[in-house]
Amino acid sequence: MEINKKYELQTQVNGKPPVEKDNVSENPSRAKWGRPLEFILACLGYAVGLGNVWRFPYLCYRNGGGAFLIPFFLMVLLIGLPLFYLELYVGQFTGLGPLKAFSSISPFFSGLGYCTLVVISIISIYYMIIVAWTLFYTIVSIAGNLDWGSCDNAFNTDFCYSGSYDAACRENNTGTADDLTFFLRQCMSIGDICEMTGFDRYDGLHCLRDGEKIPWYKNVTRTLAAEEYYNERVLGRGDATWENWGTIQWHLVGCLFGCWFIAFLCVIKGVQSAGKVVYFTALFPYVMLTALLIRGVTLDGAADGILFYLNPDWSTLLEAKVWGDAASQTFYSFGVACGSLVTLASYNNFTNNCHFDAVFVSFTNFLTSIYAGFAIFSVLGFQAMKMGVSVDDVAEQGPGLAFVAYPEALLQMPIPQMWSIMFFFMLFILGLGCQFAGIEAINTAIVDQWPQFRKRYWMVTAFTCFTCFILGIPMCFSGGVYLFTLLDWNTASWAILLIGIAECTSVSWSYGINRAMKDLASMGMKFNKVLDFYWRAVWTFTGPAASLGVFIFVFIEWSPPAYGDYVFPLFADILGWAVGLSTLVLFPVGLGWAIYNGYRGWDLFRPTPDWKPAVKLAISPRSNSIETIETQETGPYDNMGYIM
Repeated sequence: MEINKKYELQTQVNGKPPVEKDNVSENPSRAKWGRPLEFILACLGYAVGLGNVWRFPYLCYRNGGGAFLIPFFLMVLLIGLPLFYLELYVGQFTGLGPLKAFSSISPFFSGLGYCTLVVISIISIYYMIIVAWTLFYTIVSIAGNLDWGSCDNAFNTDFCYSGSYDAACRENNTGTADDLTFFLRQCMSIGDICEMTGFDRYDGLHCLRDGEKIPWYKNVTRTLAAEEYYNERVLGRGDATWENWGTIQWHLVGCLFGCWFIAFLCVIKGVQSAGKVVYFTALFPYVMLTALLIRGVTLDGAADGILFYLNPDWSTLLEAKVWGDAASQTFYSFGVACGSLVTLASYNNFTNNCHFDAVFVSFTNFLTSIYAGFAIFSVLGFQAMKMGVSVDDVAEQGPGLAFVAYPEALLQMPIPQMWSIMFFFMLFILGLGCQFAGIEAINTAIVDQWPQFRKRYWMVTAFTCFTCFILGIPMCFSGGVYLFTLLDWNTASWAILLIGIAECTSVSWSYGINRAMKDLASMGMKFNKVLDFYWRAVWTFTGPAASLGVFIFVFIEWSPPAYGDYVFPLFADILGWAVGLSTLVLFPVGLGWAIYNGYRGWDLFRPTPDWKPAVKLAISPRSNSIETIETQETGPYDNMGYIM
C-alpha cells in the first residue's frame, strides 16, 4: 500500500505525468516491441480473425441486415472497446503478464490471471486445428486437387450435389418442368423430381401441391460435394461417435505439426521475432480479401447476395436475440478475457499511447467484419444464381461457410484454383496470426514464474508449441471434430464472460476507478470530460452489466453441444461442463491461497507492492524557494538533486 500511495502522489504534481527515467524497467531483461506499429499490428492480427470472415456476415444477414450494425456498434462501445483498453492498460502499466498483474492489483483476484491462462491454453490447442484444416485446403489447392467439387469420389453418397455438375445439366433449360438438374448422380428433370417426391409438375422452379407453388429443392435431400469432402476426406468422420473414436487422420497430424512448427519459428524470439512477422500476417489478409471482393462484385448475382446481406429489417431491433447476438459476437471477436492482450501490452514502452491503439484496433475490427461480409455474400449471391436457389439456402456460418459453401462457390468462378489458393491461404494467415498472442501469453506465464528461462526463450516457445501439438492430436482422429466442438462450445462462451466481468471489477471497484485514471495520466493519456466520463462509466457500470446480460442470454438460448444432426451423449455434455468450469476453478483456489498467505478483510482488495509502474519514475514537487526544498519519499531516488 505504501508504494502505491507514493506513486499516487507523483501523478498529481503540476498535473503532468511523471518523468520516465531512461525508460528503466524493473526487469531490464524484458523484451520490448521494436516500434509502436508492431504492437498495433500484433493486436490487429489477434483481434481480426476467422470470426470476422465466417461468423459476422452470417449474423448480420440473419439479424436484420444493415439494421444489425446498430446493436453491433453499440456493443463495441459498451463491451468490446472497454475490455480491450482495460487489458492494454493493465499490461502496459505494470509490464507484467496476467498472472502477476491481477494478483498484484488485488489478492482477491489472485486466481484471475490463472483463469485467463487456462482459457487461452485451451483455445490455442483447439483453434490450431482450424488452422490445420486451412493449411490442408491450401496445400491441395496448390496441387490442383479441387476434389470438393466432385461427386465421383469413393466417399460420395447418392445425394451428392455439385454446382459444376448441375451447371452442365442446366445448360439448355427453358424454364419448364422438363428443365434438368443434377440429382441422384444424374441429370433429372424438375418435373420427375416433383412426382418422385409426391408433388405435381409445374415449372422449372416449382412443384405444385393443392394449388400451392413450392420450390422443388425444398422437398429433396441434397448434400453439397464440398460438405461430403469436408466431413469424409478432411475430417475422416465416417461413422465415428463419442463411443467409437475412429482412426487417426495422418494428413491432419502432419498439417497440425506444420502449423505449430511455423508458429514456433515466428515466435521463437518472442515479440522481437513476432514483431516482424505481424507486418505480413496482419496486413496480407486485407490484400487477399480485397482481391476476393473485387472479383466477387463483378460476378453475376453478386448484387442479390449483397442486398440479402445488408437489406435492413428495422423490426428486428425490438428482438432481444438480435442484441444478444451482437453482444456475444463483439465479445468473442475482440478476444478479450483471455490474457493475451495483457501480455502483448506488457512489452510496450511505458508511455505508449495504448488508448489510440485500442480505439484504432477496435474500429478496424468492426469495419473489417462489414468489409468481409461484402466479399462473402457477393460470391454466395453468385452461387445461389448458379444453383437456381435463394441466397438464404446457401448462406452458412463457421466451418460450414469456410469449408463448404464458399469453396463450392469458388469452383464455379473462372480460374477456380487461383481463387481457392487465395481464399484458404487468407484463412490460414488469419488463423495463424491469432495464435501468436496465445503462444506469447503462455510463454510469458512460464518465464514470469521462472525468469531463468528468459535467456532461453526459444526453449520455452518449443515447449509450448510441442505440448499444444501433442494435446491437439486427439482432434486429428475421425471423431476429433466432436472434441473440437465440445471445447469451442464450452470455453469460448459463458466462461470468458465471467472472466471479463471479474477483470472490470478488479480495476474499477477493487483497485478504484480514480486510481486507474491517474495511472493512465501517468502514462501520458489524459482525457477531456466526455472521454473521462465514458471510460469511468463503461469500466464501472455498463461494461460489467452488459457482459452479465450476455451471460444470461447465453444460458437462455443454451442448447446441448451437437455436430450437425449428431447430438452428443450425456457424458460428453458433462465433460463439456467440466471443461468450462476448469477455466474458473482456479479463481477460488487463488482466493484461498491469498487467505492462506495472511490477507484478510480489506487487505484482500488492496493492491500489493508488486502493483507499480513498469518503469522507475523520478519526480519531485517543485518549491518556490531553494531553501524550502525537503526530501520527500515520492520516488525511488533518495537525493532529489540528481533529478532537479
